[in-house]
Amino acid sequence: MRFLIKLIPEREEFRVPYNHQHHIQGLVYRRIQRMDPDLSLRLHQPKAPKLFTYSLFMAEERKFEKEKPYFIGKGHGFFYFSTAVPEIAEAFIRGLLENPEVELWGERFTVKEVRALYEPERLSGRKFVTLSPVVVSTTRQILGKPRSYDLTPTDPEFYEHIRENLIEKYTALTGRPPEGGEVGIDVLLAKPKRFEVKPGIFQRAWHLVFRARGDEGLLRVGYLAGFGEKNSIGFGMVKVDEVKRRKRKRQGGERNRESKDD
Repeated sequence: MRFLIKLIPEREEFRVPYNHQHHIQGLVYRRIQRMDPDLSLRLHQPKAPKLFTYSLFMAEERKFEKEKPYFIGKGHGFFYFSTAVPEIAEAFIRGLLENPEVELWGERFTVKEVRALYEPERLSGRKFVTLSPVVVSTTRQILGKPRSYDLTPTDPEFYEHIRENLIEKYTALTGRPPEGGEVGIDVLLAKPKRFEVKPGIFQRAWHLVFRARGDEGLLRVGYLAGFGEKNSIGFGMVKVDEVKRRKRKRQGGERNRESKDD
């Protein structure tokens, strides 16, 4: 289940810090806790897949100022939320609608609209674009001690870890491992990003354009709950790139109009 959440700002112009994911995470957990305390407790269990994710915060209009840790937004603000668990969607969305006044990083907003989004029937073979960057990590010996190491799309392990992570989420969601379990990812474009997820704690992640193929169940879990790790902190949300499809439909409509004119 995927949603577009539009917010009207209290001020005509508003600031959006680049390191803002933890503020949206707090909003999600607060609304869920208010609507369903038992679900909130389950989501706070360590190491269990949370099975939801969200995009970076965006604005209808943006302007950037040099060397500032934020951009200036104008018009409505918005972000996308996605989960593979209807119970999570119900609690969060109901919490937003019943209490539409929202404060994020010191800016005040009012929820204008929550819209459920179309989900493609087929995902294998499609091209995806990240709405929040992907995190993939492993453990390596650094200076004689095991340390978390962020992988890059040039590391073969990057893709195997994504596949294993999807299998873990699928198993947590369905209670059984997938029958197939094969997933192939071809990265078409990669751009590194660095975020401060907590004071003094930084995370390297990747904005990607990629084509994925393989097990539809696993790809569906990635589409709904996020690819890679740390999805509940605001990483790994993707959308299907529909540009070519829209272009073909537009061209088809033009041909149909030409036929009618003839």
